[in-house]
Amino acid sequence: MIGVIGLGFVGLTTSLGFAHQGYKVYGYDISKSRRDELRRGQMPFHEPHLGKHLKEHLGRNFHLCENLSGLMDRSSVIFYCVGTPSSKQGQADLSFLQAAIEESLRYVNSGLPRKTLVIKSSVPPLTASEAVCSWIRKKGLKPGADVGLASNPEFLREGCAWNDFIKPDRIVIGADDPLSAKSAAALYKRFGAPVHSVSLNSAEFIKYLSNGFLASMISFSNEMAMLAETIGNVDVSKVFHILHEDRRWKGKPAPMSGYVYPGCGFGGNCLPKDAQALYYLAYKKNCPMPILKGAIDNNERIKNEVVRKITCQAGKKDVIGVLGLAFKTGIDDVRGSPALFIIRRLLALGFSNIIVYDPLAAEVFRKSYGLPVKYAPTLEDAVKHSKVLVLLTSWPEFKKKSSLFKTRVLIDGRYFLTSKVSKQNSHVPSR
Repeated sequence: MIGVIGLGFVGLTTSLGFAHQGYKVYGYDISKSRRDELRRGQMPFHEPHLGKHLKEHLGRNFHLCENLSGLMDRSSVIFYCVGTPSSKQGQADLSFLQAAIEESLRYVNSGLPRKTLVIKSSVPPLTASEAVCSWIRKKGLKPGADVGLASNPEFLREGCAWNDFIKPDRIVIGADDPLSAKSAAALYKRFGAPVHSVSLNSAEFIKYLSNGFLASMISFSNEMAMLAETIGNVDVSKVFHILHEDRRWKGKPAPMSGYVYPGCGFGGNCLPKDAQALYYLAYKKNCPMPILKGAIDNNERIKNEVVRKITCQAGKKDVIGVLGLAFKTGIDDVRGSPALFIIRRLLALGFSNIIVYDPLAAEVFRKSYGLPVKYAPTLEDAVKHSKVLVLLTSWPEFKKKSSLFKTRVLIDGRYFLTSKVSKQNSHVPSR
């Protein structure tokens, strides 16, 4: 049995979606007028398909409750779909969520049947693991033991919510205990979509990652459009449509997703100099470009962050092994390579015992820069002589031979092997 608290856009879609899959769903909204409206089969807002499915499932698989006690008595998995609006300071207002959870916890005890609370409201990372767990403990219950706790972010687009729920591209279940994860994930077996089990923080983060990225893309497009209009004689609509013809949007030869993944900074001959030249042009035209400027600055910041991680793990006399010199895989181009910046910075800081390895670009790097580093003939040789390893290029050989790194501290600058190496070996102190 499923309970849904909050019957707005997300909650009603969730309720009817699960009901459509054959589950018994009990819904509750704090607004009596909304409950009455729904009980009459009337939609309180416009969203394609929901009205039809409300009439189809109301009184059958979907039942409205007049109070939380009725919902809690009948439900084993409870979804919270209440609003989390922005406060005046810009932070998420969790007061509605807190009120809903604390009220519903009145009807939870440490016995069976065990209930699992699932946060579907959009909340910042640390909400479930810190705030919600604190609310649960204040009621004398232990999260993950007396009551289950999971996070299940929604990825519903207004106007397409029904199809997004019924035919999801992925399901994210966050939980810090296996039983909670299993309870929430089991409900999605009928949907035929990949289910990703992650930590509570990861589940909350992915929703903000998604929306933050979308907001950044829109804002960057508007920033570029303003520059185009400042330059003059640029057909803004046309240049963007031509941009969309880049085959990378379709995944060939390299998917655009490859650019939407963290690492140790972009390099090469084109991206750094073209970004700088574009920003200089905007500066001369007195057209602010904070997003582009942020991208340029952050490219330097991330490389310095990698250096910081190395210096946290290595002493001045320790041997540091740098794995990867080319700015990306499949080429021997080392122009603008993050490895160049990082090695030079380490040398300037007094780290003189550096050994490097690249399966393709080592000789080009040596001839181009003549730095006082040692060149390992093989990956095995580089690992053997190093105390700390830093991976800067995602060469397939590194993944194929990842077992070599188990006895070394590894700083994975490309997030390429982190999941393959023990957390103990890959741990780096946070800032």
